[in-house]
Formats: sequence, structure tokens, C-alpha cells
Amino acid sequence: MRDEQIPTTRSIALASASAPYVLAVDIGSGSTRACLYDAYARPIKKHLVKADHAFVESADGTAEVDADRIVREVGAVIDGALKGVEPGLVRAVAMDTFASSLVCVDAEGDALTPCFTYADSRSAEHLARLRTRLDEAAVHQRTGTRLHTSYHPPRMLWLQDEFPEVFAKTAKFLSLGEYVYAKLAGVSGAATSTMAWAGILNRHTCELDDELLEAVGVDRSRFAPLIDPDEPITDVSAEAIRRWPALDGAAWFPAVPDGLASNIGVGADDPSIAAMSAATSGAIRVIVDGTPEVLPTGLWAYRVSRSQSIVGGALNDVGRVTLWLQSTLAPLSYEEIDEVLRAEPVEGTPLVLPFLTGERATGWAGDARAVLTGVSSASGPRELWRGAVEGIAVSYARVFEQLREVSPDIARVIASGGVTGAYPGFMNPVAQALGFPVQVVDVKRVTMRGTAALALSALQSGHPLARIPQTDLTTPDAGQRPYYDELRARFERVYDSVIAD
Repeated sequence: MRDEQIPTTRSIALASASAPYVLAVDIGSGSTRACLYDAYARPIKKHLVKADHAFVESADGTAEVDADRIVREVGAVIDGALKGVEPGLVRAVAMDTFASSLVCVDAEGDALTPCFTYADSRSAEHLARLRTRLDEAAVHQRTGTRLHTSYHPPRMLWLQDEFPEVFAKTAKFLSLGEYVYAKLAGVSGAATSTMAWAGILNRHTCELDDELLEAVGVDRSRFAPLIDPDEPITDVSAEAIRRWPALDGAAWFPAVPDGLASNIGVGADDPSIAAMSAATSGAIRVIVDGTPEVLPTGLWAYRVSRSQSIVGGALNDVGRVTLWLQSTLAPLSYEEIDEVLRAEPVEGTPLVLPFLTGERATGWAGDARAVLTGVSSASGPRELWRGAVEGIAVSYARVFEQLREVSPDIARVIASGGVTGAYPGFMNPVAQALGFPVQVVDVKRVTMRGTAALALSALQSGHPLARIPQTDLTTPDAGQRPYYDELRARFERVYDSVIAD
């Protein structure tokens, strides 16, 4: 099929769609969605359902969500997405969730705890202890992850100390996606990528890391068996089929982290294309064959299958910063924000280190908090907005700099996420800080689309996906380079004096 014959990503009516059909579920930081997709990964009209939720957060580092609430949400959105769909029509179920989630489950399969999210930093003290006991550089090279509050090891030590009875009763440590699948369909199995994003998978052997598990006193039997993306599960509960006859005979693919799905969803599926996400959190990632021999200190490398890895770095706070600004210090209209972000840089703009819930890449300071400096009597909402977004842009640039060491042939950076749609000018400071053109994709719900595409690639190898419409590039202005070089230098000085301690 010639490129011009391949349809675009625009949604389509079920009567005009092409089989096979995939039901995709996306559990994000702020909502749960389900949608039916066709063979080209086009969303089916009138078969998209959404339910909102929010993390419970507090100043002590808490960032969690009720796992059973999410189970109910997923059940409800599947109900809505499959309404009116004929029995047996859907060939596969696929799911993605926010990454690095943990639910402690008892022998009956019931949750003993809320779902602890990537942003929960209450294990910071245990992280510090773990860093004194282990060679962090060696752990990083084995697992592809640094020791950090986002990952399982320090959190498991924290659970043992703070909730010893809960820890003792825990039969399985599950990700949120695993828990939802188990409750709704009796499905058991953890995606290779899910265990990698948990910080406990040896990236060279593709098995759980024995040395790390021993250090935190947890046996591998307390985790689900590993499943690669092309290994769906067909043994599901009769209750699930009774509730959803449209899924009779469907293959259930293991839930994967949203970062992997997002890359696939925007077409960043080879080493020449980097995907930048800008939602509640953010990241820059590239998919490579195998795994890097040596990994730069600021990046992670997650195995996504036996043959590939995804390499990059994540930011805890992107959209979270914009929401915080709007609700506290600097409420502005969307038009004012866009004007501020598209304007030339101004000397004297406040410097912001945007770590509201801790830093991940590149310094991995889990207990870091935001820093705001250089504020004067002339600093108002517009200046605070500009400074905060410039701080986020520098954070992206720090990741991108190391990413190009791993994948020097990156030719494109594709951006997506709710922030890019809400604030069209956002990519202007980001492209300037990167010193590299950035292109925002014109496609909705890229993460859920990528989840559907992963399943479709296993169902129908070689079948093309719908074309993503091209958009204009945001290209850096060489004349602004001196400003951003100085901004980066000031950022690093403040970081070294406040965060790196």
C-alpha cells in the first residue's frame, strides 16, 4: 500500500472501520480512558469514554491513588467503550498506566495499600540508606535505573519499616495495571517493561535483579511472571466474558508503562526519532535495539522486550507546574500565557528549578523541592510563568544532552501531551533550550493510540498504521543561544548549591 493510500489518524465510524479491533485502556495521572481502535489504530467514534481522578498528595511526599477506585473506573470505561459492540468482535485488550506504580496485595488478591505512584517520595530516608549499602553506579549499569524514590527498592524498605504488618501479609507486589487486570479478568503477568520501570529488572539478562532483591529482602516469587509485548494472555475469567461479550476470545496484552506507549503512539519507534512528552510529568525517550553497553549517569534504560530498550529521562513536574502556577502565584489567561512563552527572553527573569515533587533525571534527587530565585519587585505573574517554563525547558535540555550520547543519530524530536495542546507556545522555550527543532504531533491521545498499536503489531505484523499529520517545526533562534547558555549555567550553579547537597 502506497503512503498516500494509508488513512490518517482521524477517528472513524465503526461501520467504516477495518478489522481487527482492539480495546485500549489508558490509566494516566489525571484520568482513565478506554477506546476502541481499528486495524490502522484509528479511534472509533462514539466508543471513547473517560473518567477523571487525582492523586492524593501532601507535603510529606505522599502521592497515591486508591487502587480499587481505579479498578471501578476501568470497568466503567470499558462498559461505555463496548456499548453496542457485537459479541466476539474485539480481538485484543491492551492497557497502559503511569509507570513505577506499586500495590501490595494479599493472598486473596485484595489490595492492602493504595497504589503508590512514581511521584511518592516518602521513601527518601530509606533511599539514602540504600545508597550507603549499594554501589549505585553498578546498580545503574545493571538495571538501567538509579536508586530513586520512584522505584521499588527504597519503597520496599520503607514499607518494611513503616508498615511491617502490611509487608508481612503481602503475597504479591503488583503494578497498578497488573492489579486492575487481576481484579477484572483474573489475568496474571507483568510486562517486561513494567518490571524494568519498577527499577528491579537486570537489563542485560531480562530477569529480576537478584542482588537488588536480596538487598531489600524480597523474593522474586512475590512478583508476577514476566511477559514480553508479543505474548498475550488468553486465559481470562468467565466473569469478564459475561460482563463484556464483545471480548469473547480476545487476547489480553500485559499492561505496559505509558512511556513506551507514548513513543509508539507518535511514531518514535526507532533510534532516529526521540519522543518528548509534556503532560503532568514529562520525558524524552528513544527506542534502541538491545541495550546500551554503558549508560550515561543521568538516564535510564528500560528493557521493553527481549530485543529492544527505551532510553531517556523523566521529569516529575511539567503540567503539574503549570497547574500550580494557575492556582497559586500566577493566574493568567491562556492568551497571556501564550504571549509570554512566544516572546523574546528577558534578562532578569526569575530562575526556577521546577521540582515540586522531586527530581528524576538527571540528578535523581528524589527529595528535591522547587527553587525560585531572582525575584524582584518587578516580578509578576508573567515573569513567574516565563521563569518556570524556562526551568522546565532546561530540565528537558539536560536529558537531551545525554540522550544524544546514546543515540547520536537523532534526527527528529516529536512532542505530545496535554501541555502542548493547552499552551501552544510552550515548545518555544523548550526548542531554544535544546538547540534543536521540535515538532508537536497533530494527533489526540497518543499514549492510548500507542497501546493499541502495540497490540496490533502482534496481531497483524507488517500492517501499516494510520498516518500522523505533519505540523510546523518550532525551530531555535541562534540569536537567543547566548541567553539560554547563560540560563543553563545559572541553573547548574543553583542546582549544585541547593539540590546536589
